[in-house]
Amino acid sequence: MRYRSVYFVLLALAAAAIAIWRSRTPEAAARPVLTVLQALGPGPNDDGFARATAPRDFRFPDDHGPHPEFRNEWWYWTGNLVAEDGRPFGFELTLFRTALAPDQDPRRSSAWAPRDVYMAHFTVSDIAGGRFHAFERTSRGALDLAGAQVSPLRVWVLDWSAAFGGDGAAPFPLRLHAREGDVAIDLSLEQGKPIVLQGDRGHSKKGPEPDNASYYYSLTRMPTSGSIMAGGQRFEVRGESWMDREWSTRVLSSDQVGWNWFALRLDDGRELMLFHLRRRDGKKDAWTSGTIVDPDGTPRRLGADDVTVEPAGVWTSPHSHIAYPSAFRLTVPTAALELQVLPLLADQELDLTFRYWEGAVRVEGKAGAEPIHGLGYLELTGYGEEARQPR
Repeated sequence: MRYRSVYFVLLALAAAAIAIWRSRTPEAAARPVLTVLQALGPGPNDDGFARATAPRDFRFPDDHGPHPEFRNEWWYWTGNLVAEDGRPFGFELTLFRTALAPDQDPRRSSAWAPRDVYMAHFTVSDIAGGRFHAFERTSRGALDLAGAQVSPLRVWVLDWSAAFGGDGAAPFPLRLHAREGDVAIDLSLEQGKPIVLQGDRGHSKKGPEPDNASYYYSLTRMPTSGSIMAGGQRFEVRGESWMDREWSTRVLSSDQVGWNWFALRLDDGRELMLFHLRRRDGKKDAWTSGTIVDPDGTPRRLGADDVTVEPAGVWTSPHSHIAYPSAFRLTVPTAALELQVLPLLADQELDLTFRYWEGAVRVEGKAGAEPIHGLGYLELTGYGEEARQPR
């Protein structure tokens, strides 16, 4: 597939960032202008950026911070939380960094000149209230409007932020803060289980070319407490969250259209991450991969042949009119798992600059002969793109 130039997309994002800076107020949600393929596939402005071509040594806490030598990067949190009265919620806070150019000359003449554009997505799934709230902010990495730094560890887009509260080798707890109108999160996350390096020691291959890959790690079961505000009502909440970190320059190949990403915490103490890549012809891509994390934190890699993924039913968005799977059946024979993944709300579509479905799910099924349950998050990207012809 020949992609529309990422350069022009980045210019559009930069223009949006300038508009937000001028007003200093959140703008209405943008109509979708960018697909994951355009952002993460091959592009004309890749030269000069580092590539994820082989395993590397990870260093923490530094690797929680930015990697500006790569074109793309994101910090990603989702969680399943419960209020004191038992009311369930889900949340997502994702902060994206995209470089406009590989030049990192610190002697730039103007403090107004951005090298990076930042975008953030914030959602709250009010399960009992039957409402899904989704918001977006975009800004340029200049004048302290948005950025990422190592010391102290902090990532922010305007007043949405993720800030590590510790120091040295123990940066946790992590504080997440975002608010849009009468919807907000103010949460504290502990590390919980050990860091999981996804793929081959943190090198996550996603396609046949040497640089179709990212550096990728996760924290899969983070004890979480704090507050959620929905509809102007504040709830004290507790639960567990999942953190994903990835950075890369070119992830997807030209015949991949998107993915189904599962981040599931099972009640036997295990977690399952599955990156189910989809080809344009609708078939599972051979570079699909995943990880089972044992209760003691030991990860076990899964290849494409280790997992069966079957969509079950269809839900059509009333906003975009795109059809998404309404549930999934997962089979992992090597882990003796037969699972059903069911959304806690049908409508958890983000109709923003990127259009995708991302939301809180529940899990039920069997682990061997025993029943098993769980909670987690599911992300569906690239739907509605399958029929589009390469150009």
